[in-house]
Amino acid sequence: MSAQAAQPDTNDATDRPVSVIRALPEHIVNRIAAGEVIERPASVIKELVENALDAGARSIDIVTAGGGKSLIRVHDDGHGMSRADLAAAIVRHCTSKLPDDDLSHIASLGFRGEALASIGAVARMTIASRHASATSAHHGWEITVEGGTIDQTRPSALAAGTLVEIRDLFFATPARLKFLRSERAEASAVAEMVRRLALVRPDVAFTLSNGDRPPLRFATTDDPLARLRQALGAEFADNALVVDAKREGIGLIGHIGLPTYSRANGLHQYF
Repeated sequence: MSAQAAQPDTNDATDRPVSVIRALPEHIVNRIAAGEVIERPASVIKELVENALDAGARSIDIVTAGGGKSLIRVHDDGHGMSRADLAAAIVRHCTSKLPDDDLSHIASLGFRGEALASIGAVARMTIASRHASATSAHHGWEITVEGGTIDQTRPSALAAGTLVEIRDLFFATPARLKFLRSERAEASAVAEMVRRLALVRPDVAFTLSNGDRPPLRFATTDDPLARLRQALGAEFADNALVVDAKREGIGLIGHIGLPTYSRANGLHQYF
């Protein structure tokens, strides 16, 4: 009697392919997403200042330490937030900048609602805000986010506007720290970012204080050339021509240096 070879059981669970694709936990997703928005201290300041400008701020004070790695503080006099808005502001994809959900008519500097959530996922962030409609400085509110962990809102005494304080950037994702440059280089990048933002909004006052460096100050003015003088120096302003042209429905407005006033690199070129 011949023996018959055993046939494999195709229904055996051990022979089925094992799935290795899974949904990542929300806190990991948030930290990964933070990398799309937050590259370095200068990008944090860009997001915070743009939020302040969208909130109608006319004065923005910025303080940094360690090139922005250890401390970033941005205080504005915009219209501020209520308690409910403050709690929602640090949740991903929550924004006040798309009231009609119309992506074809964006009239703000930011609209995705990711900046504050991304910053809070990788740093220690505290936001204090008081809405302009509040009747007392004691009617402000404060919330803290540390590595993606959100605390409860609590009362805070504050003038109308918003104060955002960020400490220990990337403490929750230490691998990101090695991609940052020296404190001096990061501080220079911060100053350049503030200068760019100040150039396009001469109607807003900016102050940047950064440790041992002399503070940058941009006073409010209704003359764009005066803001250029503040940001780029009197020599550029004295050697600049106004550009104001329009063709086929496209306009170009700005200032350009004379051919006799040139540099060997791309510094002081802003578009």
